Amino acid sequence: MKQLLQLRDLHVKYGNIEVLHGINLEVREGEIVTILGANGAGKSTTLMTISGLVKPSQGAILFDHGALLHKLPAHAIVRCGIAHVPEGRRIFGTLTAQENINLGAYVRSDDEVRKTQEWIYQLFPILAERRNQLAGTLSGGEQQMLAIGRALMSHPRVLLLDEPSLGLAPLLVKAIFQTLREINTSGVTIVLVEQNARAALKLAHRGYVMELGRIVLEDSAARLLTNPEVQSAYLGGHEK
Repeated sequence: MKQLLQLRDLHVKYGNIEVLHGINLEVREGEIVTILGANGAGKSTTLMTISGLVKPSQGAILFDHGALLHKLPAHAIVRCGIAHVPEGRRIFGTLTAQENINLGAYVRSDDEVRKTQEWIYQLFPILAERRNQLAGTLSGGEQQMLAIGRALMSHPRVLLLDEPSLGLAPLLVKAIFQTLREINTSGVTIVLVEQNARAALKLAHRGYVMELGRIVLEDSAARLLTNPEVQSAYLGGHEK
């Protein structure tokens, strides 16, 4: 698999406080890569820096054939093929589900928009049923589906997901993760930040573990699942 996204010696500061201390991370085309770590480890900051919402103080983000993402504004990064589903969903509650979906296509003017929308409604049939409902009246799970659907409308090559299972019932989490696998199978590379470490590692191909703004571990997802340190810190001990 060819390398699609690379973070090189990435440093990020909020004011005078450095929160990422030289991150090195790579994502290959077609992979699901998960980033694990406690609250405050720098996972969300890493995703926001990739998508251009936060600018690094040092280092580089390379995409595909050497595009320098760290030098581009956020809207240009979306045009390059990177979509970000932020923590907390950030849908527009006073717009309908359909209007939220339409907003995701703002960088596109091709004839494939309708086809992409039909695919999203196949992935999430409940959104098709609720398309004329105000997004703010949807359930938490439906809002998460809507946030993912809106991001897919830009036809991304890489989908960045920040805590998609947050606050959702276990059955819904399972359904959303199954859909993420389907999205990946269709050709979309996924970078996943997720507190539910076990579910994330069962879905992912590879994983990184972050602590206090540094990557402390990198391995295949299968090996991280059986790593005693990872089990102790993130998986609640050994799997029964």
